[in-house]
Amino acid sequence: MFIENHRRRALVGAAGAALLALSLAACGDKAADDDAPDAPKATADAALAAKVPDAIKADGVIKVGTDATYAPAEFLDTDGKTVVGFDIDLFNAVAAKLGLEAQYESAPFDAILPGIESGKYEIGVSSFTINEDRKKTVNMVSYFSAGTQWATKAGNPSGINPDDACGKKVAVQVGTVQLDDITARSKACTDAGKPEITIDQYQAQSDATAAVISGKDDAMLADSPVGAYAVKQSNNQLELLGDIYESAPYGYAVAKDQAEFAAVVQEALAAIVADGTYEKVLAEWGVEAGGIAESAVNP
Repeated sequence: MFIENHRRRALVGAAGAALLALSLAACGDKAADDDAPDAPKATADAALAAKVPDAIKADGVIKVGTDATYAPAEFLDTDGKTVVGFDIDLFNAVAAKLGLEAQYESAPFDAILPGIESGKYEIGVSSFTINEDRKKTVNMVSYFSAGTQWATKAGNPSGINPDDACGKKVAVQVGTVQLDDITARSKACTDAGKPEITIDQYQAQSDATAAVISGKDDAMLADSPVGAYAVKQSNNQLELLGDIYESAPYGYAVAKDQAEFAAVVQEALAAIVADGTYEKVLAEWGVEAGGIAESAVNP
């Protein structure tokens, strides 16, 4: 069975060497003492592999779109090329069950779903929170759960309150549910006659993190495992702010006309749960709290 607890998705170079080192860690070029854990291996399931559409299995490779700036879910390893993270280890195991090798292409987060629709990618693996808008354009297979959490500089020098951030500057990644969240909060401010929230949008979550560390922005919103990882990597320069809220599932994104393939992906996910790989991957990355009780297509 999947783990029952729930949690959730959404540096620029700096002058100082310390911030540069942090930037590399936060955007995925991990510090030498923070190597990616060895991923548990999964073996192919012939019955599942036989269900994979011919167009996908013909070359034995599945083309995956991902935004490799979202540690610890998906980010670049120290070589600056290899995509690593708990999302990656999980999907590598799913692909192995299907007799496929996952081939990752890093792309801006908001370009991945259009890339699936156009056929550029055969699946999207990038901490996509499942919501109704996304289900209108793609099929989504749930595999993890996370919530939103805020983070700020250690000591909260701006005195920011997530429930009343009017007049503050807040960093968020483009295309994420957190952008919708902070936009609604800013409207609530102006509706109440208070100053709007200045929303700074960044293509990469790592840039949003850097903006808070540098003091450019007062706080940031991100998925709970991402915010917690950024704080851990910041050498006490950041701290979490408030509780995790609005937990929701992550989903693999599959083309709308590939409903049968989405169902096979869900079966493969169930298979790595049954053989223990799922739980091992989450444990290796310390994100067991995001394990979900049951996977589904378009929940």
